[in-house]
Amino acid sequence: MITELSLPPQQLRGGKMQLRSFSRETLPFLAMITVECTDVGLSVLSKAALNQGMNNFVSVVYCNASGTLILLPYFLFHRNRRPPLTFSLLWRFFLVALIMSSGQIIAYTGIKFSSPTLLSAMANLSPVFTFLLAVIFRFEKLELRRSSGLAKFLGAVIAVTGAFIITLYQGPELLMASSTYSSPTPHRLLDSQQSKWVIGGFLLLLTALSSATWNISQASTVKKYPEEMTIVFFCTLFVAIQAAVFSAIAERNINAWKLSTMVEVLAIICTAIFGSVFRIAVHTWCLRKKGPIYVAMFKPLGMAAAVVLTVIFLGSTLFLGSVIGSIVIALGFYSVIWGQMKERNMAIDIENCSLGSTSKKTPLLQNSQDISSI
Repeated sequence: MITELSLPPQQLRGGKMQLRSFSRETLPFLAMITVECTDVGLSVLSKAALNQGMNNFVSVVYCNASGTLILLPYFLFHRNRRPPLTFSLLWRFFLVALIMSSGQIIAYTGIKFSSPTLLSAMANLSPVFTFLLAVIFRFEKLELRRSSGLAKFLGAVIAVTGAFIITLYQGPELLMASSTYSSPTPHRLLDSQQSKWVIGGFLLLLTALSSATWNISQASTVKKYPEEMTIVFFCTLFVAIQAAVFSAIAERNINAWKLSTMVEVLAIICTAIFGSVFRIAVHTWCLRKKGPIYVAMFKPLGMAAAVVLTVIFLGSTLFLGSVIGSIVIALGFYSVIWGQMKERNMAIDIENCSLGSTSKKTPLLQNSQDISSI
């Protein structure tokens, strides 16, 4: 049996470096891909539950309350191991949860009026809005004279243009649902569907903006309190409380709190596990490990999966406007990412050059000290 002591030091060091590389690069990559795929599946399942009568306000309460109950044992049994909580931290958690709860309610309402495909397309605007907010609040400089700054600015404009294309233009049908062949649709119904699509598009636009705000606020919160699961617990707890208040004001009907079908119960359970707990935990962990730009890079992956799932399971129709707008958003998205990555590489090169110059000066200083000592 080979023990750790019997291995050569170089092989031991190489194994540790490979393990660190896996935890630093491969693990966040696999986690983000899993999150994006589960997000699309959850949006399709939520759309099916909303079509059967599930209330969009009440669903947010049930999902986050269930997530809080799932995380409650961890919070109780690890209270002696985590850093102390202060009132300022709890107030920060509450504000982050307020952004999250409003975004979830708007997202459910937007899905109800439109489709998960539109949600996945609009989600690509989240990193663009993150960049715009960072420029507005002077977290990031925009230098249009450099190619990287120009790419970020043009990418933001292109992505927003793509969002308006999806929202305002449907175009001809590419993949038609089976129900569309049954009978011709009256013009009034078409106008009603068009208006609902526009409303849903603007609501999902607001969802992307709230997601960008959440990314910035959550990234700063993790720096102040690097205990991801505790943050997730308080986020789900505060979101459940806030959504309950919103629901009590907006929905007075008691029957709205009843889950009458199995699809609604399944949507609540799956969203609580994979949406309220798993997704927030992975996003918070990756925000600390890799930063908000890395988290945002995986958003376009959900678009293709959303198209396939909505056509197969929901019988939705794929329009030309959705395809064109999604391509335009993806181009703008990657333009912004390219500009940010180029600026980061430039900063790393400058830092390496400064470290190299200081290391070259060090032997001369040592030689002068040796001569003076003689």
